[in-house]
Amino acid sequence: MRKRLGPGALVVLAGAMWGLYWAPLRRVQEVVQAGSWITFGAVVIATLILLPWGWVGRDRLKRTGIRGILSLALGGTSFVLYSDGLLYGQVAVVILLFYLTPIWSTLIQRFWLRRPVSRWRYAAIVFGLLGIGLVLHGSHGSIPLPRTLGDALGLASGILWAVASTGIYEHGNGGAPESNFCFCAGGAAAALVLALVLDWGPVHWTGADTLAEGLFWMILLGGIWWAASLTGFMWAAQKLEPPRIGILLMSEVIVGSVSAALFAQEPFGGLMGLGGAILVVAASFLETVPRARA
Repeated sequence: MRKRLGPGALVVLAGAMWGLYWAPLRRVQEVVQAGSWITFGAVVIATLILLPWGWVGRDRLKRTGIRGILSLALGGTSFVLYSDGLLYGQVAVVILLFYLTPIWSTLIQRFWLRRPVSRWRYAAIVFGLLGIGLVLHGSHGSIPLPRTLGDALGLASGILWAVASTGIYEHGNGGAPESNFCFCAGGAAAALVLALVLDWGPVHWTGADTLAEGLFWMILLGGIWWAASLTGFMWAAQKLEPPRIGILLMSEVIVGSVSAALFAQEPFGGLMGLGGAILVVAASFLETVPRARA
């Protein structure tokens, strides 16, 4: 029990930190107005910080194999989409769309890995779909379909994370720092492409002081969130069962939704609360039932 307490607390902390990720991210946008280039800058900083560990652990990465490395890079891509989604969308909606991974992981298990799926997994899909309908209807007041760029990025990030996390679980066996190096390096490449597509053009800022503040927060994003917290999360993930990790990461949903409602004055009405706090979270819990019983 004690062996799980430390890693479990680290996963909860990482989730809570990423629930607050939107705040410094949007602060950089306020002072620099660089859009998705902010994510690119933060991930490049993290990649450079982790480069020495990536070099030292290169032999372990080789043993992970090409599928493991590609899965890590795809995981970084999914987090880049998530980060940009928080820039262009409503925080609570993007977070909840990302956490619909039980739907996609169940479909991957059934149709890609050709493994049997229990009734609990199908129940998770039903709850997840009901949740996404309520969240999107509550946020837009219309037909529950993704309508903003943030919605689309949040939804896509969750789908990619389901694919990536499956590959990481199946093939990834490297150390945490070098694994996170591949994670961030893949994310940096994806962030560059996305920035060129979404925010091609000059970057604007109001003066040297705001530029210095923007760089400060960007370095903090890259160093604390991408480099440090994700390395700690990957270390903890090697110590815990996947169902337990999924439950503990719900701290991100709670912290992100509450903080955005309190400090960004983003609406979080009854339908969104029902869709998020009950249905989407319930889907995540149901997704763990068959594994816990196995």
